[in-house]
Amino acid sequence: MECWLLPLGILCIAFLYSSVGHAGASGYIAILALSAVPIGEIRPITLTLNIVVAILGGWNFYRAGHCSIQLIWPLVIASVPFAFLGGYLKLPNGILHLLLGTVLWGSAVRFLFRPKEETVLSPPTRPTLLATGSVLGLLSGLTGTGGGIFLTPWMLWRKWAPTKTVAAVSVIFILVNSISGLVGYVSSARSLPKVGWILFCVAIVGGWIGSRWGSRHYSPLWIQRLLALVLLIAGAKLIFIR
Repeated sequence: MECWLLPLGILCIAFLYSSVGHAGASGYIAILALSAVPIGEIRPITLTLNIVVAILGGWNFYRAGHCSIQLIWPLVIASVPFAFLGGYLKLPNGILHLLLGTVLWGSAVRFLFRPKEETVLSPPTRPTLLATGSVLGLLSGLTGTGGGIFLTPWMLWRKWAPTKTVAAVSVIFILVNSISGLVGYVSSARSLPKVGWILFCVAIVGGWIGSRWGSRHYSPLWIQRLLALVLLIAGAKLIFIR
């Protein structure tokens, strides 16, 4: 991949993902895997960019009034230890990625052809949120992502909250799990990830603009359509890029 295409790809991924309350882990992995970045450096670079974009996204969605503490804290508390556990488990990657990628593609199709904002919501119970955080935290650790790519479609399908609230909850969920994953990496590798300043800067620009537009200007229907595109990209990454 040409040297200028990598920063451009990171910029586009940061903008697209942050506009729907995500940080871009799946997209970064795909872009970095197609570039000359050594395979051992992809995961820590991805987690670092994820944290930066998630901070910006969380701030913009919070300032726009879309956060829900009642939804966030049970998910976060339950996800962190299971994200660590997922990072240590060794499962057949081919089977795991094929199943998860298929699920993401199925969710994308639903949002493309039935992109409607629910008017009747069904708020979850606390035990349900704790169970969801545990399962998705485990998936987060197994796949090396922040977990939001699984949380967002699940919350929308279960009608737990309006679309923009779901986006706000997801980006904070991603932030916490990405920090947890990066701490685990630094603890085992005894080194900090080396992220080029160009990638760092373009992630900040894309994350700020995308989350700003997503939290204040995009309609819920457009957010769901963009989310469908994000799910298609993430599903392709899981299935075709290992």
